[in-house]
Amino acid sequence: MILGGTAEARQLASILTTAGHDVVSSLAGRVHNPFLPPGRVRVGGFGGVDGLISYLRTSGISTVVDATHPFAVQMSSHAAAAADLTGIPLVRLERPGWSNHSRADSWSWVPDAAAARAAAERASRPFLTSGRQSLQAFQSWVDRPVLARVVDRPEIPLPPNWTLLTSRGPYSYAGERQIMIDHSIDLLITKDSGGSYTAAKLDAAHDLDIEVVIIARPTRPKTARVENIEQAMAWLRRSDEATMPRTS
Repeated sequence: MILGGTAEARQLASILTTAGHDVVSSLAGRVHNPFLPPGRVRVGGFGGVDGLISYLRTSGISTVVDATHPFAVQMSSHAAAAADLTGIPLVRLERPGWSNHSRADSWSWVPDAAAARAAAERASRPFLTSGRQSLQAFQSWVDRPVLARVVDRPEIPLPPNWTLLTSRGPYSYAGERQIMIDHSIDLLITKDSGGSYTAAKLDAAHDLDIEVVIIARPTRPKTARVENIEQAMAWLRRSDEATMPRTS
């Protein structure tokens, strides 16, 4: 089973199903019209750790790959607990973050959305790309024009002077640069999602001399971890070999 919702999860599901493996991808269901991976797909929560354990056992799952978003901490915690209690092998597939980026030292790193708002109070025209669930932390910004970009429209009302963009990556450098110019952006707020899908905004912000505030990744459960598809496939092969019955 692949706990998915990321590009890496879809890519891994494609490789495994093409190779003839029985794969079920689990999506949280928080995004409308998500990109669906090949193979079997289930959408929605499990009902906590107990529900996940029940699903793993009744579905005959042999291995779990946690390829959820770097900020999906609750699902990762539940997966780690369920794997520990059932003995089912678990690996975390997580793309490297931007902490090793060549410009990382020039950005302001904060632990959460509330801290990001505090660090960005000086901004007169901020650009929010920190996700729909973080918008509530910035609702007090009724005194300035705010540009917010999300995949799906938020359920909460936004201040009248905000501009909302709904789209999903990948984003190009030219497109990100033009957005920042068109809206006279003076500060960018984002999460440490890592990867290349949304990294172009960091380069555009640098070239336009725009400040950047980044919400750091949360602490995750300690599990086996890989950073890319190749490492994930190697881990799965080793896991299969370890559980394969020996013949005399």
